[in-house]
Amino acid sequence: MQTHILITGASRGIGAAIAAALATDATKLVALSSADGDLADPAVPDRLWQASLDRLDGRVDVLINNAGIFEANPLDADDAAWLDGWNRTLQVNLTASAALCRHAVRHWQERGAAGEQVGGRIVNVASRAAYRGDSPAHWHYAASKAGMVAMTKTIARAYARDRILAFAICPGFTMTGMADEYLASRGGDKLLADIPLGRVAMPDEVGEMARWCAMQAPASMTGAVLDVNGASYVR
Repeated sequence: MQTHILITGASRGIGAAIAAALATDATKLVALSSADGDLADPAVPDRLWQASLDRLDGRVDVLINNAGIFEANPLDADDAAWLDGWNRTLQVNLTASAALCRHAVRHWQERGAAGEQVGGRIVNVASRAAYRGDSPAHWHYAASKAGMVAMTKTIARAYARDRILAFAICPGFTMTGMADEYLASRGGDKLLADIPLGRVAMPDEVGEMARWCAMQAPASMTGAVLDVNGASYVR
């Protein structure tokens, strides 16, 4: 039986790499992008879940939350603008992911109550910033990713008995358009000097980690947070 997988933020970068890694005869994917709906709208996650469930014949086995934004929010911005920036990033990066996780957990619980011995898996793509923090203009980004890690651990602890597993991946700089812009703005050479490996991660490296968590990671690993940052931050 095919594994049915829902991926958000799958149009480019890490999300596209995750989708490519999971696109096999053994899976059926719904790979969502911003074209499917703006996650800054609180009503969109519920709509996307239902539409994806319909496209997956009423069954989701794996949820991968990758969609996110990385927008500067300077400390000296106008008060209202700063708060708007904070709320937008938290909505897209954390609250929308939480809404989808909630739908997934309830979906698997309902299937379990109906006698199916299935469970499911959640893979949340967070960030090194969850532990290390980020730039002075990105308090909100770091906070959103720290929240995603805490949420992942909570889901793992709360629902393991229901065979619901949860994992988080924390990339550092990854070779995507988002990282390119940040490296250019902050001085690429200096930032690369902070990575012992000497380079940023490639999207396919993160994609492989997500594929493994979604399909192969042992159940006892639930709640784990996996780093992929070239040893630029070790815990």
